[in-house]
Amino acid sequence: MGRDKAAVIFEGRPLWERQLATLAALQPRELFISGRPDGPYIDHGTEVIADLHPGCGPLSGLESACWRTQTPLLCVLAIDLPWMTTAFLERLVKIATLDGRGIVPRNGDYFEPLAAVYPRGILSLVDAHLRRGDHSMQRLIQRAVDLDLMIVDPLPEDERSLFRNVNAPADLPGN
Repeated sequence: MGRDKAAVIFEGRPLWERQLATLAALQPRELFISGRPDGPYIDHGTEVIADLHPGCGPLSGLESACWRTQTPLLCVLAIDLPWMTTAFLERLVKIATLDGRGIVPRNGDYFEPLAAVYPRGILSLVDAHLRRGDHSMQRLIQRAVDLDLMIVDPLPEDERSLFRNVNAPADLPGN
């Protein structure tokens, strides 16, 4: 993209602000941003946690968030999924809370790991993947499912558009 996705304007506000509002509407006990300590959100007043292993992609952000959280479940939302809704995430949180395991949407054969609910107990598995140099969220999720740490939520056709992501300004309307 050539610039920080968090600062990209979508429907009149930066993506980071939109995603934070989507999560805040869930009324979580904890709310924090996993991102660069010099990101555009730094002066907002929301706690920012940096990756423990910078350059290792979303897996490192998940690791830092699991270390930071005090709750048994962690709802994760990527900065580049601006069409995600609070209602969708709320449904995932309710299922995970009742079940006691994390939950990840699956679109066909592909997991959607960046709008999911993780059990804090996945931390040792995340650490093992990072130690091996395996940064694949897909392999992490498959292993978590195999170990019964997470369940899969197959995405119906009408919810797949929630997972359109922003990789370039042209991916957003009006750009």
